[in-house]
Amino acid sequence: MSLFPLKAQGRSKIRVGILGCGAIGSRIAKSIKTQCSDHAVVSALFDINPAKAQKLQKHIPQKNVVKRSYQELLVSSDLVVEAVNAPDTHQLVRQALLAKKDVLVMSVGKFIEGASILKLAQKQGVRVLIPSGAIAGVDAIKAASLQRIDQITLTTRKPVYGFADNAYVQERRINLSQIKKETILFDGNVREAVKCFPQNINVAATIALASNAKDKLRIRIATSPEFKVNSHEIEVVGEFGRMVTKTENVVCPDNPKTSYLAVLSAIRTLKEYFQGVKIGT
Repeated sequence: MSLFPLKAQGRSKIRVGILGCGAIGSRIAKSIKTQCSDHAVVSALFDINPAKAQKLQKHIPQKNVVKRSYQELLVSSDLVVEAVNAPDTHQLVRQALLAKKDVLVMSVGKFIEGASILKLAQKQGVRVLIPSGAIAGVDAIKAASLQRIDQITLTTRKPVYGFADNAYVQERRINLSQIKKETILFDGNVREAVKCFPQNINVAATIALASNAKDKLRIRIATSPEFKVNSHEIEVVGEFGRMVTKTENVVCPDNPKTSYLAVLSAIRTLKEYFQGVKIGT
């Protein structure tokens, strides 16, 4: 989901900086090398844990791309891939936009109230790229938002291990090992959902942004030992009619809290971005 028109670039290849070298950032970096090498290079890596960046460096053909600071990454990049999901993610993206860098946002949940970021990007003449993530029907939701939307319900079902170490679960003393059947962990609004499940429910923020109707959005999160995949079922009711979509996603091989489709959608978004940007002088 691209929020601004493409802009031309003067360099032969687009320089991509990876902010966050964990499972998602690493897979995206490797995919740029294997699938997008005609258009882009990974020019900078930065992680608050330098060991992660150094480990990823071994899989990148470009040398000396590990940077000592985020500012060094910005200087060395045309496009920043945000893959950190940290308390200061919002500020990190803001710094990139102020430096006139395009940004691919993976931690969509941090931007549920994203009007200021979008206005800043527009002012700076740069782009915020938001992948469709692990759900289907984002374009249809955007179309439906042109008229009245009455209600949206997202029901997310994930395996028990996907909620390990979740603070919301721990604070409520929910013993995941004792769950024997489908159990609702959360039923509420999107703002609380992305706050309580920052690593599990970025799709909720994506729907909120696409629909422009976050106050009509109800989030239900469930788990069960019987669940083997991450599934997202969306029901939208409005002036257009009624729409129901469901995706059943295998988990990302590197990160059980993330659906593989979410990472693939980011890679696809980047490929479309690279191919749409003018290459050469």
